[in-house]
Amino acid sequence: MVQLDISKLQYVIFDWDNTLAESRSSLVAAVNQVLAEYNLPDWEISKEKRDCNLSFKDNFVNVFGPQNAASAYAKYREIYKKIVPDEISSFPKAREVLNFFAKHHIKMIIVTNKERCLLEYELPLLYDKDLFCNIVCGHEAEADKPHKEQALYALKDFLPASQITPQNVWVIGDSPQDSLMAEAINALPIRINKSIWGDESDTSNSIIHFKGFEELYNSLITAKE
Repeated sequence: MVQLDISKLQYVIFDWDNTLAESRSSLVAAVNQVLAEYNLPDWEISKEKRDCNLSFKDNFVNVFGPQNAASAYAKYREIYKKIVPDEISSFPKAREVLNFFAKHHIKMIIVTNKERCLLEYELPLLYDKDLFCNIVCGHEAEADKPHKEQALYALKDFLPASQITPQNVWVIGDSPQDSLMAEAINALPIRINKSIWGDESDTSNSIIHFKGFEELYNSLITAKE
């Protein structure tokens, strides 16, 4: 089991999709309906056009083309909002991990490339918003993940960039975007679950991997003991 040290930990930054929320099934179901409307291949084929450094929303230009991107995304948003209440779920032990950090007075932040109107729509379906001291969504910082600006923007009222260390700030997410952002600000990158995009390969030795929240939770309990 990976040994974690929480003695100096102050802030944990969480990704949202496929980290705190199992939302992939809703995303795929919704985008496939829109792709069919535009006579395009389903998502498993169309996602090959995506730029891994852009958000799902920003990749609509690559998938649907500049002329259709805005209208296609508007259709996606409405379909997604109809599907997600019945489909979204948390991962086993995710709530226990959040409660562990809250109990030990470690502040939690959500940093996601998802647009705020969707994040705020689905967050109450799973968690109490008051668990998080800040939430930053797509296009609210100077640059989104994987760039450092989004994390620095999330922490700016809490911790100066010069004081961020792998001991006092962790970034927990499922994808290379999360890990790259963590490394860019000198935080500890923790990867959990498998990437929603299937691009989880990396070469960095600084990333700590957990199969899921159950494994992470057990490691936290051991660290506290």
